[in-house]
Formats: sequence, C-alpha cells, structure tokens
Amino acid sequence: MDIRTIIRIHDCIKNSWTGTPKELSEKLEVSERTLYNYISFMKNDLKAPIEFCKVKRRYQYNRECSLKFENE
Repeated sequence: MDIRTIIRIHDCIKNSWTGTPKELSEKLEVSERTLYNYISFMKNDLKAPIEFCKVKRRYQYNRECSLKFENE
C-alpha cells in the first residue's frame, strides 16, 4: 500500500470528489481492482468508516473521520 494513495483517497472522500469506483480509479491512475484493495485496507485495517452511496454515486464516510499516521 502506498501511503500517498491512501491520503489521496481520504482527501477525495472528505471533499466528495470520488464519483464512482471507475471514476476514482481513473483519477488515481490505478485499476478498479487496486482501488477496491485500497478501500478494503482502509476499512478493515485503518477502521475508516467508508461506504458507497448508490444515490449520490460516490464514496463517503458514514461518520466523522480523520486518518493520522505517526512515526514510532
């Protein structure tokens, strides 16, 4: 996983810029499969509350979310 891509996905979700998975994967210049892997990682490992809204046709957070990355 590339942290820069995770940050870009997070920014797109927070700003309602994702569009459909196909549109977001094109913005990020990755395949849809790769995008799904990133979304899955963010949901399962980072506990990001991501959902896809079929009505708005975009990814969104279902509650307030901030991602913090710290050096240990």
